[in-house]
Amino acid sequence: MDLILDTHSHTIVSGHAYNTINEMAKSAADKGLKLLAITEHAPAMPGASSYMYFLNFKVLRREKYGIKLLFGVEFNIVDKEGSVDLQGDAANAVDIGIASMHQPCYKTGTAEENLHAYIKAMQNPHVNIIGHPDDGRFPVDMEKLVLAAKEHHVLLELNNASLNPRGFRKNTEENDIRMLNFCKKYNQPIVIGSDAHVEDDVGNFELALKVIEKTDFPEELVINTSIDKLYEYLAQ
Repeated sequence: MDLILDTHSHTIVSGHAYNTINEMAKSAADKGLKLLAITEHAPAMPGASSYMYFLNFKVLRREKYGIKLLFGVEFNIVDKEGSVDLQGDAANAVDIGIASMHQPCYKTGTAEENLHAYIKAMQNPHVNIIGHPDDGRFPVDMEKLVLAAKEHHVLLELNNASLNPRGFRKNTEENDIRMLNFCKKYNQPIVIGSDAHVEDDVGNFELALKVIEKTDFPEELVINTSIDKLYEYLAQ
């Protein structure tokens, strides 16, 4: 499978990542990617940047080292109503939006409450992707989540970093297998994100691809094989 784009990465602006825009872009180009999305953590994450950082995205070049760049945000879902922490002109300025649950910003609820929060976030026009929904610390009815993503034309992410055995997310492989099987059943596309916080991990899909193989997940439902497929979702 030829994966030519990475939709989830962070620079030093996110507060707990370690490289610059140029370093991340150069790494993507060196690894043969055609597109990299840099999706900084939104302001509710401790150490992340401010509203003004996102508002000024207009000054950034969308191509470096021969690859396309998207400048986006990883929104924090902050309550059970799916509210996110970047709005107004700053949210309008981003090229791509991921909405995720993180412990510093969201207090987990029941599976029903978490599902409701995800669905409300999907209804936000700036949200294109639900990030790492595999984290067992935020339980959710995966079948209903897949059906909601299909209804709202939002991608679900298979997050490579989630599958790192040294990581802190819980039961991720088991949850990813369930998610992929339901995505196959309902013909719902997914996107693989490296969630790179350091240049070495840009385009690192090794662990995610093992789960793809384990579930015999169809290549045609993996957005990373086509820039045009990704742009179709962003246009919505």
